[in-house]
Amino acid sequence: MNLPNRLTLLRIALVPVYLISLALGTPVARWLALGVFVAAALTDLFDGRVARARGQVTAFGKFMDPVADKLLVIPALVLMVEQGMVPAWVCIVFVAREFIVSGARLVAAERGVVIAAGVWGKAKTATQIVAIALLTVNLAALRWLAAACLYGATALTLISCAVYLWEARGLLRETEGK
Repeated sequence: MNLPNRLTLLRIALVPVYLISLALGTPVARWLALGVFVAAALTDLFDGRVARARGQVTAFGKFMDPVADKLLVIPALVLMVEQGMVPAWVCIVFVAREFIVSGARLVAAERGVVIAAGVWGKAKTATQIVAIALLTVNLAALRWLAAACLYGATALTLISCAVYLWEARGLLRETEGK
């Protein structure tokens, strides 16, 4: 197994550690959760770069990298909804976008087309990561910034979904005989 795929698996392995630390809710546990979350987010930053630089892009990596991303972000948001830190509707917007985009990617793949992540999706992901990191530490002085990032990520989620569907519209049209 190559390094990029190991980094992806490490990200997945860090998710329960992050969630348990966040759920404990003590200040020390929240700082531990932040460290684990940042480490996991950094694996996402590096796994793809390393894979492309070393010519180690694999089918496993193409499949598991987006899965690992969703496993990091969605459970964190769900737990934050339970803790009263994130409104449920925000979490629903994020999850719905992932279902819509994943479905569109499946249709595209069935037709032999790979749709790469766009600038809006990357901005959404970066803003989500910052928002979740800020919410994780839950410092009163940073709550306004955490909220701004969370609602900014929500807006970027809606924009990136709309752009993605617009760009994939030709692939998503029904064809005769189907």
